[in-house]
Amino acid sequence: MLTLFLTVAVLHIVALITPGPDFFFVSQTAVSRSRKEAMMGVLGITGGVMVWSGVALLGLNLILEKMAWLHSIIMVGGGLYLCWMGYQMLRSALKKEKPSEELPAVELAHGGRSFLKGLLTNLSNPKAIIYFGSVFSLFVGNDVGSAERWGLFVMIALETFAWFTVVASLFAMPQMRRGYQRLAKWIDGTAGALFAGFGIHLIISR
Repeated sequence: MLTLFLTVAVLHIVALITPGPDFFFVSQTAVSRSRKEAMMGVLGITGGVMVWSGVALLGLNLILEKMAWLHSIIMVGGGLYLCWMGYQMLRSALKKEKPSEELPAVELAHGGRSFLKGLLTNLSNPKAIIYFGSVFSLFVGNDVGSAERWGLFVMIALETFAWFTVVASLFAMPQMRRGYQRLAKWIDGTAGALFAGFGIHLIISR
């Protein structure tokens, strides 16, 4: 059992640290808004991971194999959402004004918007679909009991929350925010292009 937990823990942290929509969303929110708002996004992403891991532990790979149409709907829907996120960031980049010498104003979280964006970003994340639908499922066979499955579920949620808390804290530092202010247009534009690219790839590869 210990080997299973260590294997899944290492596998999951490797999946987390590989840059993707979740990472770009948390880092961009932290550096352009505030750590508090980024943490709302982290909670949303953690919630999304809990959904994916829960479904995977119940047999996501079998569901996707028997219901190919559901897989296509998830892929297209997720791709469209990522494209919309990319469009919003690109539009924001084009509207950026000339930076001043002061730190950007901190915009506090309100109405759970960042939580919802984080949740939807993760649920539409192509990495999450591929990871939980195939790679992760390989290590959770029928011989894994319910206690171990609950343990893996909790471990994955805590691991996700811890990693993105570090990302949010790092990118919310004053030095990072000053750097963002100088390069805001390029950072937002690059993030927007990446989100749109992820979305288009997800739709094409369905």
